[in-house]
Amino acid sequence: MPPVSIFASPRIAGALLAFVLLGGCADDAPPEPQHPRVKVATVSLIDYVADATLTGDIQARVQTDLSFRIGGKIIERLVDVGDSVQADQVLARLDPQDQRNAVRSAEAAAEAARAQLKLSAANLWRQQQLLPKGYTSRSEYDSALASERSARNSLAAAEAQLADAREQSGYTELRAETDGVITARQAEVGQVVQAATPIFGLAREGARDAVFNVFEALLVEPGQALRVSLLENPAISAEGKVREVNPQVSAQSGTVQVKVSLEQVPAAMTLGATVSAEVHTPARRSVELPWSALTKAEREPAVWRLSDDDVADLHPVQVGRYLTDKVIIRGGLLDGDRVVVAGGQLLHPGQKVEIAEQRKLEDQP
Repeated sequence: MPPVSIFASPRIAGALLAFVLLGGCADDAPPEPQHPRVKVATVSLIDYVADATLTGDIQARVQTDLSFRIGGKIIERLVDVGDSVQADQVLARLDPQDQRNAVRSAEAAAEAARAQLKLSAANLWRQQQLLPKGYTSRSEYDSALASERSARNSLAAAEAQLADAREQSGYTELRAETDGVITARQAEVGQVVQAATPIFGLAREGARDAVFNVFEALLVEPGQALRVSLLENPAISAEGKVREVNPQVSAQSGTVQVKVSLEQVPAAMTLGATVSAEVHTPARRSVELPWSALTKAEREPAVWRLSDDDVADLHPVQVGRYLTDKVIIRGGLLDGDRVVVAGGQLLHPGQKVEIAEQRKLEDQP
């Protein structure tokens, strides 16, 4: 029996063609999308005790910027940073030539006004003598009276200008307002300065503060008692109380400025001395995460949190403290939440992920 060709049967040929076409379509089908592979950790809340040693310095409670009340060229500087000064002590001088010229001009104007008043007064006296006898008119008398009053007013104005010029002349010397220590210098001899430009910083004698930059999570409160010690010699210490907590958090460091008023400050705790203080705060439910888990959402700290079906969501958190190898999250996460700890650099909200590794964060501080 001779061989039968498959092309001889229309049914067989059609079936074969359909098989070939279906095979080609299968080869052209798009591959299944691959999800980003990430490492995930399950959150475990812990009681975190934020004990810390603060480092700061001694500052005067009242600090003042000293400046000239007029502008001019500095010709003499008599003190430097660190110098102790007394009240009314001269600290710097401006070139007084312009002020001296102004005083001379005002003196000349005042002298001319006095001479004019003398002439006007003499003329008025003559008119007063002649008017009753009919030797002068009422209009001439009134004119003499007006001239005398005008001359008197001109003299008053000239004397006021002279007093002002003399006062301005005294402003060429910058004097200390009170006893204290020079803490800053912003100008040098030969520099031309404007009125109110700060020249020196003055720390007033009297009450002193220990000033620290504290992480917001440490919960230092006004009235809290602290022992402040000299860093180079901890045996030298002073008792103090938190006097002020600045409400503004530094965007760079995440800290707030805390001022501690000191009682019976030892002589060794001079202005600018470096000091330390121990801070103990109660335990707070927190989460420890590696640095790799932290990202940002509109400039605020955030983490990638996963839903039950492994979809990533950018979730804001509150950072309590930044440590060397981890961060303490004090708000925004619940026990059992799953967060991405590695591989989240290219994620976007709503994206499904593939879990490469999952572990539970150790329940330890």
